[in-house]
Amino acid sequence: MINIMIVEDEDQIRMILKKMIEKNEGCKVVSSCGNFASAISDFIKLRPDVVFMDIDLGGESGLDCAKAITEVDPKVKIVFATAHSEYMANAFEIYAFDYLVKPFDMSRIGKTLDRIKSMSVEKAEVEKAEHQYEKLIIRGKEEINLVDLDDIIMIERNDGMSRIVTNEEVFLTSQSLQSLEEKLDPQKFIRCHKSYIIRMDAIRKLEVYGRWTYTVKLKDTEETALMTSEKYDELKQKFSK
Repeated sequence: MINIMIVEDEDQIRMILKKMIEKNEGCKVVSSCGNFASAISDFIKLRPDVVFMDIDLGGESGLDCAKAITEVDPKVKIVFATAHSEYMANAFEIYAFDYLVKPFDMSRIGKTLDRIKSMSVEKAEVEKAEHQYEKLIIRGKEEINLVDLDDIIMIERNDGMSRIVTNEEVFLTSQSLQSLEEKLDPQKFIRCHKSYIIRMDAIRKLEVYGRWTYTVKLKDTEETALMTSEKYDELKQKFSK
């Protein structure tokens, strides 16, 4: 199911757009709101896959609203749906997935949603392949790296990027720690801190860093991680089993 949010300041247009979207199988409108504040609030709560966004929200900027939403989740697909075609270039500067001009055409909306659904299928197939072959796919601007999960020593989140450390190389990805953690075996890896995931059998020693934190020294790398005292207690339970 593709979850969709509509951000449009005119009630009637919101209703029309909702009906047009939900005529497409596998698409559900989870939120329909008319201003900047409610759009941000609903997005944070519901985390839809797609946002249909008007450019002019009753005097507020839909472009600014879209920028704020993509800062929360860079992977969200923004579809601008507006009467203002002159803003198209600005919209694509913030990585708009598509740009629909009013009055809306049912077949045009259907094509946009079909593209989104096909991308979701491709993503699912990639994730299935990652799990089947125990590899993590890291896409860069000019290359795609396949990293063996058992080669990962540590993952650190810093400055909006995740650093995946192996004994030979460091890979950068915009994927969040949460999304990466979901692909890792919880029997082998632990989220030891809000900014770190480590492979448990790579732990060499812990050093006291503060009252509630430890520095983790790891095998095969000079990199270090942080571990909270709460996660240390969790680790002790895992090792005692």
